Amino acid sequence: MSLEPGSADIIHLAWARHLGFDDADLAASAGERLTRADESRRTVDFVRLFGTSALVGPQWVLDAAVGISDEELAQHVTLLTLTRPHGGHGLGAAALFFADELPLLQPAEELTVSHGNPDAVELEGRCPPDDVNEVRLSELPHRYTIMRDDDGRSVPVACGAYAEWEGILADVRVLVDPEWRRRGLGSLAASIAAHEALASGLTLQWRSDVSNKGSLAIARSVGFAAGGIQTSVLLG
Repeated sequence: MSLEPGSADIIHLAWARHLGFDDADLAASAGERLTRADESRRTVDFVRLFGTSALVGPQWVLDAAVGISDEELAQHVTLLTLTRPHGGHGLGAAALFFADELPLLQPAEELTVSHGNPDAVELEGRCPPDDVNEVRLSELPHRYTIMRDDDGRSVPVACGAYAEWEGILADVRVLVDPEWRRRGLGSLAASIAAHEALASGLTLQWRSDVSNKGSLAIARSVGFAAGGIQTSVLLG
C-alpha cells in the first residue's frame, strides 16, 4: 500500500528526533546527506529514508565517510571496514517499511489473543536465539500473543508487538514458533498489533534484517511499503 501525503514528513520527524537532529532537518534535506558528530555514541548509524540520508557517529567516522556514496554506506561491510580500527562490529542492515493504514486480516477460525507477559516469554523459549534477539519482545510493551490448543493445552504460537518511537511511530515486530510457521500466523499477529497501534494514532514502522526473508515477506504480505534502510555498527 502507498502512504498518504504527509506521512513521509511524519516519519522523517520521528527519525530526526531518534537520531538527534532538529525536527525539520530530515524532511528539509531531500537529496542531501545529513551528518551529526556525537563523540559519546557507542553506535554508528546510517539511515536512508525516502531519498534523504543521515550518518551519525564520532567525527572520525564522518570524516572517513566523505566521498563514499550512500549506496556504499548502506552496505554493512562498508561501515564495518570504516570502524574496524575502533573495534566496530556488526549490528547489521535493516530494511525499513512503513504504513499509515492496513487491511484487517481475518482469521479462518476463532482465536484467543493474550496480552500477558508470561505467554510472550514462553513463546521466546520456543524460538531460536537469533530470532529472539532480533525481535526482542521484552523491549516491546504492547504484546498480542496468539494462543492455540495443543493436545488440550493452550500454547503461544505467534506474537505481534510494538513500541512507540518518539510518540509518533509504532515499531512493529513479530515472533512465530518455528513449528507453526508458514500458516499465516505471522501475518495475522502483525495485523493485530498494527491495528492496535493505528487505533492509538500511530504511524506504523517495520524493521527487518535484510537477510530475514520470512520477516520481509510478512511485511509485504500485510501491506507495509518499503521506505529505506538502516545500517549500524557497534563500537568496541
